[in-house]
Amino acid sequence: MKIWQHILTKLQENQKVYLLTVIENSGSSPGRKGFKMLVAEDGFIFGSVGGGIMEFSLVEEVKTLLSKEKNPIFLKKQIHRGKIKDGSGMICSGKQTIVFHPLNKKDVPVIKEIISSLKNNKTGSIHFSPTSFSFTNKLINDKFEYKIESNTDWFFNEQINYKETLYIIGGGHVGLAVSEIFIKLGFYVIVFDNRENLNTLENNNFAHEKMIINYHLINNYITESKNNYIAIMTNTYTDDKLLLSKLIKDKSAFLGVLGSKAKLQTMWEVLLKENFTQEELNSVYAPIGLNIKSESPEEIAISIAAQVIQLRNKKKATN
Repeated sequence: MKIWQHILTKLQENQKVYLLTVIENSGSSPGRKGFKMLVAEDGFIFGSVGGGIMEFSLVEEVKTLLSKEKNPIFLKKQIHRGKIKDGSGMICSGKQTIVFHPLNKKDVPVIKEIISSLKNNKTGSIHFSPTSFSFTNKLINDKFEYKIESNTDWFFNEQINYKETLYIIGGGHVGLAVSEIFIKLGFYVIVFDNRENLNTLENNNFAHEKMIINYHLINNYITESKNNYIAIMTNTYTDDKLLLSKLIKDKSAFLGVLGSKAKLQTMWEVLLKENFTQEELNSVYAPIGLNIKSESPEEIAISIAAQVIQLRNKKKATN
């Protein structure tokens, strides 16, 4: 939110600014979709679109533009492969496309809308195009949507207060530790359990939501979404199997089960006999978490977080 506050301050001072936003990236690009940088008329800079010699040259270009009467909206492709056409001077082998969008005092109402929504944890979408910069309460299907046909035919939409949701099914000691670490990672955390008066659930002050539910009705509480991450860690084999059988066909970003290899092998054999496919079982992360020989709830939570981060960053790199 800080970049929008800085933009508002500069615009209220009657300064012209350029907002640089990465709208497309691939490979080992240092700038990822949504990275932003503000360059103001007085030389103030905030944020980053990837750093290094590339960013330095872009800032110098923007400073020159801001000294002129007309400030165009345009795209700039950066290829990080040394001294070639559209090259950034960097050698990390990725690509990124940056939109240069000038802002002035007429954009203050839009900036205020964005800041208000961020402060009040309300979702909405920022829209960039060759002819407009706007904000709407309408949601998009993903965090980012974009199209680039040419320098004059493109758009970029970004959802703010976009929340990837972690559903923890099982409110025990591991669920408590997982809640704490995923809150710090920016996830919206929901914990389910089927036990009344569970001490670790009652003392879980990290989760955004906690519910005692009937596991047979789990599909009423988790709507299918590719932004869902699901960690099954109940206190019984039968509950784990029940939940997995009800959730395995959903298109979530991540579905993992806590348990020993022996327990999981037994579960797999039973599910195969119940006509679940090997392909479906292979899509489950089990045992959940990276193999770091974790023992305590906190160590298990770190192993799960590392696995989710690894998966999420891999997905970002390929998008």
